Amino acid sequence: MKKIFLTLLVAAGILLTNSGLQAQTKIGYISLGEFMPNMPEFKKADSSMQDYKNALSQEFEDQKRELNEQDSLLSSKDTVKYTKAQLEIKRRSLGQLYVKVQGFSQQAQEQLQQKQQELIAPIQKKALEAIQAVAKENGFAYVLQKEALYAYPAAEDLLPLVKRKLGIK
Repeated sequence: MKKIFLTLLVAAGILLTNSGLQAQTKIGYISLGEFMPNMPEFKKADSSMQDYKNALSQEFEDQKRELNEQDSLLSSKDTVKYTKAQLEIKRRSLGQLYVKVQGFSQQAQEQLQQKQQELIAPIQKKALEAIQAVAKENGFAYVLQKEALYAYPAAEDLLPLVKRKLGIK
């Protein structure tokens, strides 16, 4: 009698474990490229990014203008009023300014990328937290990035659920 009870108990445990494993294989997907631009925070960050980019562009244009002015000065007929030593110093200064302008271009790109990462990181964190919450609430064991998939069923797209959770239309 104990052996039959023990056998039934083990069989029931196996069945419950098996059904629990099958329930956790729900897979969904989402496209962050479609989702994040709809977030209000993203629009604000994009505006800030554009302002920062414009400021860097203005600084670059100012430096280029200064370079062109100095180059024009050294190319004009007014150079006869300078001594050879003064011209040499002005040419060296022009060379240094040219190097500075070239360096600023590269530095501006790096600053722009750093600013973008600084602005986007909290938005990505919020988006991922929302995705994880929706996945947990709806029983999804895995959520994949849509762009990495070649085939997927339309019914498992989490985009509408995550938008609803964050109140995005």
